[in-house]
Amino acid sequence: MGEKKKKQNGIKAIIIFVVLALLIGMYYFHISNRAGKADAEKNVQSTAVQEVLLRDLDHNYPPTPKEVIKYYSEISECFYNESYTEEELILLAEQAQRLYDEELIANKTQEQYLKDLKADIVEFQEAGYTISSYSTSSSVDIENSKFKQDGYEWARVYCYYTLKTKSGTARTTERFLLRKDSNGYWKIYGWELVDE
Repeated sequence: MGEKKKKQNGIKAIIIFVVLALLIGMYYFHISNRAGKADAEKNVQSTAVQEVLLRDLDHNYPPTPKEVIKYYSEISECFYNESYTEEELILLAEQAQRLYDEELIANKTQEQYLKDLKADIVEFQEAGYTISSYSTSSSVDIENSKFKQDGYEWARVYCYYTLKTKSGTARTTERFLLRKDSNGYWKIYGWELVDE
């Protein structure tokens, strides 16, 4: 009888040990899974900024005026909608400037450009605006807007932005003027707000 009891106690000890090991394993899996989800959520929040910054304009410059403005609008969405570090803001600003015509860049020092950009972002955010969507002129309209002047090719592109505001939505239109540079790249020469 005594040996039978010892065997039962040994089996009980093994079962308790296995159950405890399973509970510890499940707890570890739960904690790891929760930490993984938190990391994934962090990555999702910064994905838009990272995607914009990953574009290599030396090898993948937008081929048409429409694509230039679409990419510029993606950068603008990052400026006004996303969270980023100071370093990422500077990189976003540099990426935007790579779309600018050299004459537009020459209008301000880099320091003044960043100062004005930061002020615009603060003003936009304090007003409670975010860019919810954008669309550009059709390719046909852009093609029809092209002209030659002073030895350069030019194009006009309209971009229609829908903004979320504190009280609903608003729509704004900007008209961009682009000039083709000596490398054949369309660069933003300037833009203006269009009264609707």
